[in-house]
Amino acid sequence: MELKMEWEGKRAFNGVTPSGYPFITDGLPEFGGEGRGPTPMEMLLGTVIGCTGIDIISILEKMKLAPKAFHVQAKGDRSQSHPRRYKDIHLHYTVNGDIPEDKLYRAIELSLNKYCSVVYSLNAEITASYSLNGGDQVTMDLD
Repeated sequence: MELKMEWEGKRAFNGVTPSGYPFITDGLPEFGGEGRGPTPMEMLLGTVIGCTGIDIISILEKMKLAPKAFHVQAKGDRSQSHPRRYKDIHLHYTVNGDIPEDKLYRAIELSLNKYCSVVYSLNAEITASYSLNGGDQVTMDLD
């Protein structure tokens, strides 16, 4: 896979993904950007959500299960010194529908421990929790 981006001035870069989708990334104004698009670190959290979300929906479909609603929230904790990488990322899944809890747990576990290539590309501690049908938050053991 190859991706090329062009500098648009100040801190902005514009590109087209290999699959043909245009996107822009920019720095925050306090760092010389103009806020014309998400920052690279914001995009990184988004790619984690997208990767694991796609995995989980696919796994649930293979189990013949379909959520009515599915939301993922990522919270990243960055190091204070450079490089300001994500040290920890917590993912919380909110799922509604006729999904057995053990099947949801298994789908999340498979994504985070086996399939999500974005997660495996990071040097961050990944933790996860979920809420099913408005129930209590369940913290997962991913070891």
